[in-house]
Amino acid sequence: MLKPSIVRPHVNTIWSNILVASYIILTLSNRNTRRSVLSIIPTAALLVVYLALIPRPVKDSRFLPAIDIEHDIVPLSMRVAIVLISALGIEAVAVGPSTTSVAPTLMLGLAKAMSWYLMALMTRYTSWCVATGIGTFSLTSTYDPFRSSSEVQALLYVVASFLALGQIIHAIPKQTRARTTLWACSIFFLLPYLANVLAIRHARSSAQHSFDNSQEHPVEALIKRAEADFESLLRKQSQNYTAACGEYHRRYGMNPPPGFEAWYEFATLHQSPIIDDFDMIYNNVSPFWRLSGSEVLQTMRHVENTPESELWLCTISGHQVKTHCRHHHRKVDRHIQRLFESLVGELRGDLPDLKVLVNHLDEPRVLFPPQSKEVKHQGHRLLNVTNMSRQPVWDSITRYCPGQESRRGAGIKDPVATFGLPFVTDAFAAMSLCRHLEYSALHGLFISPMSFRLLESLVPILSTGSVSTMNDIIYPSPAYAEVEFQYVDINDVEWDNKRNNLYWAGSTTGGFVSDDKWRQYHRQRFVKLGQNMEKQKHDYLRERNGVISRVQSSFLNSRSFDVAFTKVFQCKRRFCRDQRAFFAVKPWADKDQALRSRLVFDLDGNGISGRYNKLLSSRSVPLKQTLLREWHDERLVPWFHYIPVSHGMEELPELVSYLTSTRRGQRRAKEVAEHGRDWSSKALREIDRKIYTYRLLLELARLQDPERRADGR
Repeated sequence: MLKPSIVRPHVNTIWSNILVASYIILTLSNRNTRRSVLSIIPTAALLVVYLALIPRPVKDSRFLPAIDIEHDIVPLSMRVAIVLISALGIEAVAVGPSTTSVAPTLMLGLAKAMSWYLMALMTRYTSWCVATGIGTFSLTSTYDPFRSSSEVQALLYVVASFLALGQIIHAIPKQTRARTTLWACSIFFLLPYLANVLAIRHARSSAQHSFDNSQEHPVEALIKRAEADFESLLRKQSQNYTAACGEYHRRYGMNPPPGFEAWYEFATLHQSPIIDDFDMIYNNVSPFWRLSGSEVLQTMRHVENTPESELWLCTISGHQVKTHCRHHHRKVDRHIQRLFESLVGELRGDLPDLKVLVNHLDEPRVLFPPQSKEVKHQGHRLLNVTNMSRQPVWDSITRYCPGQESRRGAGIKDPVATFGLPFVTDAFAAMSLCRHLEYSALHGLFISPMSFRLLESLVPILSTGSVSTMNDIIYPSPAYAEVEFQYVDINDVEWDNKRNNLYWAGSTTGGFVSDDKWRQYHRQRFVKLGQNMEKQKHDYLRERNGVISRVQSSFLNSRSFDVAFTKVFQCKRRFCRDQRAFFAVKPWADKDQALRSRLVFDLDGNGISGRYNKLLSSRSVPLKQTLLREWHDERLVPWFHYIPVSHGMEELPELVSYLTSTRRGQRRAKEVAEHGRDWSSKALREIDRKIYTYRLLLELARLQDPERRADGR
């Protein structure tokens, strides 16, 4: 503890006050210089309010009038009350009534009023400078270390509290009795800090000893199984063109499309490690075989001319090496045309002429019923486009669940003991909406999508991502080629120099908030968990008497989570305000900040996450939560290239604890990061996206061949 004799000679000089003030300002602003500079704005606003409300004599022309607190307190209080009530009224009319409880607000206001009353009495015997010290001490000493993502930041608040307390003590007259006993107030910030340090050490020790050499954590078992799955994926790829044709026929019961040999040569020329596993393309395209080629083209023309279809029609001329995309009213195509142009230019005549419809929106679009439930009018299939933006869509997109989804992937693999925690043991099943009806209230896309124009008809439309019940044809997102989402090795950090925590920063995309249900949206749920907002119970795996079992605790090691929103939008003003008040919103974060942490989280926004490929290419290990299928799903092996996270996230605290607090977990996390990085450089390159798109376009060209009959392959 700082001794008064040491502090006294230094605390009352102008330079010491400046240094202490600067230190505390930087601490309160989380060492963010920009935020510190912007703090001048509310300070200036308070000065304006002070000048406007303070009573002043008629003859007093000074800029800052003198104040007699005992004389002026009553009229000043009345004016402040009127201003606050007026401000609340204006806010209620403009934004809506506050959701804050009345009783806690009144109690807080009463406590604030009492503190200022007592402070005014104190100034009879000491300087008003003590007021700033008390205010600063109240801010720093009440900081909750259990929610701090940084050990350094928590310690900085302790030091700031000591300095503020020292300034208060030495602003009090020396003759005051028991003046130095105020140092005992340090207990208010020391005890929580020490309790937090001990809790973190206990949690790490418990995690380390629960899984010694005789106990296998579910993560270990899942990673071992994934290693075998990846070896099998590589081993079964065809080694020559004849084998590739045979494998195509074996899988799909039909011959490859025209141009398949040129595609094979293109893929092997660019050393594609994947030759056969393109089941997603076949599963996307196969429902359209019941239409003839001319019917496919007619349907495409019909939907393209439908008002507000939000579709781009891209005409690809492989022989003339040209691509042209058009939209009814939009000019910016989100790099769609550039994607096809780069592919066509590289093939130089090997691609047939064709047309494709491309979804402009982030969200998926297409839903068509089983053949037995199709509705026709005068022999033609009906086309129905419904704008369901900012409305619940779950019932609409899951209406055909009974019998719709295959049981592929279920019950094939050996079970893994997860001790009751929902670790993802089958990624395919985990993304199935029909098997998880609870998802209806856990994802912004289902609760209130930002934009959702449901197209119900048998129409081939390309989208960057789609949920399991919908029928969009998946193609690689052009966003992956944008500068913002490019991985730059020089901006990365070696594994041993990365922070041993989980990082995520982003905005409140994922759905439009128009009511109090925003707490259920997937991004809000994740940030609420990562910031330990509601002190909820978390499940951990611990050893007791030689048996591993689930235990519940409200403790979450906040040092292992650096999670925050940097922007709140896509919401009505009232609920934007509520979210800003609820979450600890941070300022803008550098796009490469995630690369400074060992674990990086990635989850859906309005659609797929454009940063995913960048994270896979890095030296960090991605923890991925998604319900949207993407083009690379078949070539990425969960638990080998990335760590999957369930949509409910009940296992996330234990998962992060194991990967950050145990030696085996840290080693496994590093291995997965290395596997993902290595595979990304071989199978997720720009040329790999072109190889996938090339094969997809061959299938679409055969599909829309005017000479092809219905069910003719």
